[in-house]
Amino acid sequence: MAGGAGTRFWPISRNAAPKQFLDILGVGKSFIRQTYDRFAPIIPSENFYVVTNANYKSLVLRHLPDIDEKNVLCEPIGRNTAPCIAYAAFKIHALNPDAELIVTPADHLITDQAGFCRDIIAATDFVSRHNVLMTIGITPTRPDTGYGYIQLGEESGSENISSVKTFTEKPTLEIANVFLSSGEFLWNSGIFIFRAEKMLEELNTHIPDTYQLFNSICHVLNTSEEQDEINRIYPLCKSISIDFGVMESTENAYVYRSDFGWSDIGTWGSMYQCSVKDKEGNVAPSDSMLYSSNGCIVKVGNGKLAVIEGLEDFIVVDTDDVLMICPRRNEQNIKKFIDDVKYRELDRYI
Repeated sequence: MAGGAGTRFWPISRNAAPKQFLDILGVGKSFIRQTYDRFAPIIPSENFYVVTNANYKSLVLRHLPDIDEKNVLCEPIGRNTAPCIAYAAFKIHALNPDAELIVTPADHLITDQAGFCRDIIAATDFVSRHNVLMTIGITPTRPDTGYGYIQLGEESGSENISSVKTFTEKPTLEIANVFLSSGEFLWNSGIFIFRAEKMLEELNTHIPDTYQLFNSICHVLNTSEEQDEINRIYPLCKSISIDFGVMESTENAYVYRSDFGWSDIGTWGSMYQCSVKDKEGNVAPSDSMLYSSNGCIVKVGNGKLAVIEGLEDFIVVDTDDVLMICPRRNEQNIKKFIDDVKYRELDRYI
């Protein structure tokens, strides 16, 4: 899934090139390329499908030249994850009714590659034998309020796999502390595994309007008429997440407990937590000059020297056309900044 606008990483992430196509962590690869490389040892290239905004098709093919153009599914408009997954499930089911799908966001960080492949294979094997909807849960290491949580239900009899008792959206810090101390909750990674046919059944049960829209065009999927019909029905789809639309309602949700160094790099704050810091706790280019400053994130363009004095816990981002300076504790205001830029009809900066 690679259709998001990545607005929380503004002004680095922009409409023309959102964060999944950027190397925000400075590792030499974009997020989407890292995601492809992570699955490449266990998935052949012809089995990779990318669902993205139509405007990003050329970016996908540039970053993932190994996949076929027909495997890039283009959404005319964003409608959250349920229509995105429905599109992929219907299309792939038409090609192979027995297909099993692994669905992942294109912008996560995973540090234990071997552990990731091991757990994905084990979870997929369970799905193939039990025909359930599987999600990957991550053992929490802190009371993070930026993640959703999954409460463990009954053990399945297979190692690390339980039924799901409840899903909880991003909690308050007090509730997150309770979750952490109870030992009953995992972070919701947003990675799902299921048989295509099973997902179609669940969509029909829990989001019938979305199911009917895609079912009405299933006869043209994988033909030259597909894109025109997708463009027609997509605006009619309810904007809803797969978590809220299906996973929180189904009686067939299971979770695989994992611990492979996962992080949803969704904000400057989460990027800070996962980055190498200097002795003052700053995340900044090695040639930056920071005086009496600590806990800062500094992101400037190549060939630009940053000289900063007297800042504590700030985000400083300088692009060719935007300079943003904001306390780290107020990074949620980035959405307000973007709204204000739009209000002033300065969309060229978004």
